[in-house]
Amino acid sequence: MQLPTMPVSRNVLVVSGVLLLHVAALWALQSGLLMRAVDMVVPVNVMSDFIELPKPKEEPPPPPPPKPPSKTTPTSVQQPVVQVQAPVPLAIADPTPSPQAPVGVTTPTPVLAPIATPVAASPPPAPPAPAKVELPSSDAEYLHNPKPEYPRISKQRNEQGKVIVNVFIGTDGSPQKAEIKTSSGFERLDQAALATVKSWRYVPGKRGGVPEAMWFAVPINFVME
Repeated sequence: MQLPTMPVSRNVLVVSGVLLLHVAALWALQSGLLMRAVDMVVPVNVMSDFIELPKPKEEPPPPPPPKPPSKTTPTSVQQPVVQVQAPVPLAIADPTPSPQAPVGVTTPTPVLAPIATPVAASPPPAPPAPAKVELPSSDAEYLHNPKPEYPRISKQRNEQGKVIVNVFIGTDGSPQKAEIKTSSGFERLDQAALATVKSWRYVPGKRGGVPEAMWFAVPINFVME
């Protein structure tokens, strides 16, 4: 059974032939047979219409180098302008008064008296120190004062105690008054002490070195030995 044959177009044949020629040319170019085949069969000008050799790629030109920064020229500093003023003529005082000058009376300025500064009052003087007081004494050796006499009955009854007698001594050292300040608890001992201090002599008391009459406490102690 035969298949029905389709009519082949002329354009298809031409295109197929061109493709075959391109394939053959590429193969011949690689195998080195193209140049010989061209010399033998096809003129050079005909083959140039069919085959165009690949052109080498053109590299883009390198970018231009950057321009160096321009040096800015320093601006000139303007110098300040100093203005010199012309000297002003000075007026010279003329002691001679003008004949047309008015004549007036000058009133003198009153002079104020200086204001007196108050002076702080000085503090009052300190009071004098009190005079030194020296109390009377009955212990001086030159007085030769005897010891108090112990009452016999008090010894027999074993009476003991301390008596303090206040004596008012004059400026000459003599006792003028005497009284019991502290009792011993026994009347005989108190009276014996009172009689003793009245018979003694004393060194008078002094105030500021001057003899002065004053009271003086004399202790009398009665103790059994």
